[in-house]
Amino acid sequence: MLFKDVVNIYEKVDSTSRTLEKTSILSEFLQMVPKEELKEVVLLLRGNIYPEYDSREIGLGSRLIIKAISQVSGYSSEGVEEKWKELGDLGLVAEQLIVSKMQSTLFQDDLTVERVINTLRKIIEQGGSGSIDRKIKMLSDLFSDASSVESKYLVRIVLGVLRIGLGEGVLRDSISGAFQVDKINVEYAYNLLNDFAEVSVLAKEMGDSALQNVGISIGKPIKAMLAQKVGSVKEGFERCGEEAAFEYKYDGFRLQVHKKGDEIKLLTRSMEDVTVQFPELVAGLKKSITRNKVVIEGEAVGFDPATKKYVAFQNISQRIKRKYEISEMAKRFPVELNLFDILYSDGKTLINEPYRLRRELLEKVVKPEEKKVVLAKCLITSNEKAAQDFYKASLEEGQEGLMIKNLDAPYKPGSRVGHMVKLKPVMESLDLVIIGAEWGTGKRASWLSSFELACRDTESGEFLAIGKMGTGVKEKDEEGISFAQLTELLRPLIIGSEGRIVKVRPEIVVEVAYEEIQKSPSYGSGFALRFPRLLNLRTDRNPEEIDDLSRVVDLFESQRHRS
Repeated sequence: MLFKDVVNIYEKVDSTSRTLEKTSILSEFLQMVPKEELKEVVLLLRGNIYPEYDSREIGLGSRLIIKAISQVSGYSSEGVEEKWKELGDLGLVAEQLIVSKMQSTLFQDDLTVERVINTLRKIIEQGGSGSIDRKIKMLSDLFSDASSVESKYLVRIVLGVLRIGLGEGVLRDSISGAFQVDKINVEYAYNLLNDFAEVSVLAKEMGDSALQNVGISIGKPIKAMLAQKVGSVKEGFERCGEEAAFEYKYDGFRLQVHKKGDEIKLLTRSMEDVTVQFPELVAGLKKSITRNKVVIEGEAVGFDPATKKYVAFQNISQRIKRKYEISEMAKRFPVELNLFDILYSDGKTLINEPYRLRRELLEKVVKPEEKKVVLAKCLITSNEKAAQDFYKASLEEGQEGLMIKNLDAPYKPGSRVGHMVKLKPVMESLDLVIIGAEWGTGKRASWLSSFELACRDTESGEFLAIGKMGTGVKEKDEEGISFAQLTELLRPLIIGSEGRIVKVRPEIVVEVAYEEIQKSPSYGSGFALRFPRLLNLRTDRNPEEIDDLSRVVDLFESQRHRS
């Protein structure tokens, strides 16, 4: 299949804001895709060249793309950069400058989907001396055979910002419509496989029965079940039943453990492989897990190596991205893994089993070892006072609160279901993603500041602006999350600029407190946060998991009700 056929769909989907129209366009297109090319085409529809759980990155930042555009268009790198400042979108720059092909060749081949994906994968594989030049050459070769509009989308794919408003829900419904399968089954299979490409092939070739029978595979991440919030223990009982399970809600980060013999893989909630970063957990799990093949979930919590007392998530968050001096970091910032659920054991997928049985099995599978691998503290009760005392104990030990679970409920990957809720005493914070910033002035001139925040559109998955944040960020690294640290994280993600204002690839997730949510026509979400304040960097979460517009609306309505 030709790449221009996929680009044509990009343009059609991008031209409408109507979810049903996007779905119809994609459904008709998917029906026409040959089965041997379906996987690659579906990957490209989301701007991917590997499944979403695969952490490999193309590794070409804005500066290298500018060099490739320069080589093909004949414009100087400075000229390309000036155009970037004017347009604010490097994809549009490529579309405008490459159209003239000032260095065009005599012969031009049509780009195929296969060539685009294979070339981008080869770029990832490049390493060693001269690898940068080879990467630029490979991208330039694609540009040389690309039309102007194909060049625009090549740039956006390489940068990871396709921007056509194609969210998970649209693609799910499109696969359902194209291959006449139940969208519930599509979603179920996707939540276990984390790969719409594989799901689409199953749907096309084998239909609903294949989707319904998808099981857990060791080593392949499963989407985490998410919780709604409640305001009291009493409300927790009302949502989860007269008798319910109360677990400590730990102030750490969620890990999914995949064990096969002595092979251990640790995956974050955002599907990032952090096995290498936590060697002490790997060693502890080999001793503590008594089954050969399991998938278990837990929360990694930091503790002070001297006092053994728990510490806040922010104290250990730096370990997630750490690639060097890992042993030293493990000594300085040790973690304990608190296991709370088992999803798979020795050939059997357990997500449809009730929580009560999963917890009983977990207790049989795990041999706890204090400050290494333990079971999450849990109380099963129908007594409100006992649950309230348990809640108080959790807070006194420095944890965030409680998770409350229905004893008879299954595990629902990827869902915010009513049979699992969380109880925290703090104001209702939001998890948002940074989509822009502004270079500071005066002593902050070398730092990004005034960070633009976005929530996620409930239907399309697009990021919708909801305000700007500067409060809560520190001047000095030792005081907390600093302007310098955020600038270092965001600088490589810059995809456009206009004066001091920059747009950034939406990757950095932050937890934000605020005084109030107000209606506002100034932002794409229709709302604005009053006095937003940074609480935490959420390095354990990806942009797909941030709070969506429906949650913002719920919080807005609830504050009106309270007033």
